[in-house]
Amino acid sequence: MELEDLKKEYNRLQNKYGSKNLDSIFFGGQSKNPNVMFVFMNPTGKNIASSKEWNGIKAPWVGTKNIWKLFYKIHLLDQNVFFKIQSIKASEWTEEFALEVYENVIKHNYFITNLGKCTQEDARPLNDSVYLKYLKLLKKEIEIVNPKKIVLFGNQVSSIVLDEKISVSEVRKREFKKKINKKEYVFYAVYYPVGNGIFNMDKAIEDLNYIIFDKKN
Repeated sequence: MELEDLKKEYNRLQNKYGSKNLDSIFFGGQSKNPNVMFVFMNPTGKNIASSKEWNGIKAPWVGTKNIWKLFYKIHLLDQNVFFKIQSIKASEWTEEFALEVYENVIKHNYFITNLGKCTQEDARPLNDSVYLKYLKLLKKEIEIVNPKKIVLFGNQVSSIVLDEKISVSEVRKREFKKKINKKEYVFYAVYYPVGNGIFNMDKAIEDLNYIIFDKKN
């Protein structure tokens, strides 16, 4: 099975749980044995790639700014790409620029996805029951991509994927090991760094530097 094979099911779930006016957002980055897979919650209409008129990559965080600050600050995004992201409006992202950003993600050897691929009009919270519909598919993604480490953002995503109650503040920098189809993967739960969690960005940066680069200071 390939990643492309999952998109049909993600589109079906978009029709059931997402906005009928928007497309599902899938994933992007280094899809073969990356150093890290980053797993966020679910996309919103702020991602301009969710527009039905968008013919480019349907990847996370296209047309947004704050998450790219995180990747830049942990040295996973080149300065010229970061500065361009910060200098343009969402409407000024082109399909070609989105591809350039994700080519830079590939260069830095990581993969970005969401647990839920159902795009909502806004950042309304999703019930656990919706995310659970995507869990088996995320596990397939993990098998296909085969990352060295997996970072889960926020309490809800971490709890669902790890199948235990997680409070990120209590498990900072802690390694979790979980088997998927007989292979053991390494997971970490990290503060959600954007939206309502923007005030936790510095903590997320500290933990990610430790997790990815083993910077213990």
